[in-house]
Amino acid sequence: MLTYLIVIVVLALLFDFINGFHDTANAIATSISTRALSPRVAIAMAATLNFVGAMVSSKVAKTVGGSIANPAQIANGVEIVIAALLAAIIWNLLTWYLAIPSSSSHTLLGALAGAVIAGAGVHAVNWSGFTQIIIILILSPIIAFALGYLIMLLIKYIVIWSGNTSRSKLNRIFRTLQIISAGLLSYSHGGNDAQKAMGIIVFGLVAADVQTTLDVPLWVKISAALAMGLGTSIGGWKIIKTVSGKIVKIEPINGFASDLTSSLVIQFSTHIGKPLSTTHVISSAIIGTGSVMRFHEVQWGTVSRMLITWVITIPISIALAYSIYFLIFRLIF
Repeated sequence: MLTYLIVIVVLALLFDFINGFHDTANAIATSISTRALSPRVAIAMAATLNFVGAMVSSKVAKTVGGSIANPAQIANGVEIVIAALLAAIIWNLLTWYLAIPSSSSHTLLGALAGAVIAGAGVHAVNWSGFTQIIIILILSPIIAFALGYLIMLLIKYIVIWSGNTSRSKLNRIFRTLQIISAGLLSYSHGGNDAQKAMGIIVFGLVAADVQTTLDVPLWVKISAALAMGLGTSIGGWKIIKTVSGKIVKIEPINGFASDLTSSLVIQFSTHIGKPLSTTHVISSAIIGTGSVMRFHEVQWGTVSRMLITWVITIPISIALAYSIYFLIFRLIF
């Protein structure tokens, strides 16, 4: 059992590390694209604020650790976590290689459900809790798109009303504001995304009878926060290029609006303890703000490719985790 727990912790931190360069890239893509921040400074800031954000709360971790299945009552809980993490890591690496900004959240939650079905049966899944999480995952990008559109529209009218139409002056102002908004977004990202790895580790600890509650130990918080911070420091240039240039042209004004929108949506979700896809939220906010600036220049081909990936991620993760569990713990061991 100790060996399995070590494997869980290592895989969870590896997942968090990959999440760092897979998802956190979204948080700094707009500020790098507009040259508000240099890549080196942006990555250093994101890594630091991701760590800080990850240490602040544990509401999302408790949701991940207990909403899909009850780790204290489930059969084969430790093996289930291992299969789920392997599936999530494989899918994350594949989408990173293909430069598609898919969701690590969708991946992990879908994989956990698939592994639970394989290891304990369909009845072991808390379908009510799983459905609530799915609803948040679906609604959050829609809200981000609509809110981004409204915020960008408001900013546009304020700029027109003020009579400040000098493009160079506007760019200077909003590049400065982007530094603040990118920092807030990095902090928000850490507060939601890093907690998913914490939650899965806690799931394994409870399943192994190491602890009886879903409270996140301090060592788990620090480890997950460090793993995500280190992953962020690596970069994630494939995803950055897609988010910053292949959806719509980003200028300082809509870059700031996108970051602000994403931060508000992510912060609210974290406050109520619900995991969401920061990838989907940030990408949707960029599409929403970009639609106000230049609707016809939105690369709808890229958007449709992203949407297809978003739709298939959960089913694929469920099937992949189910297959991995069956292969490792039924056929091999």
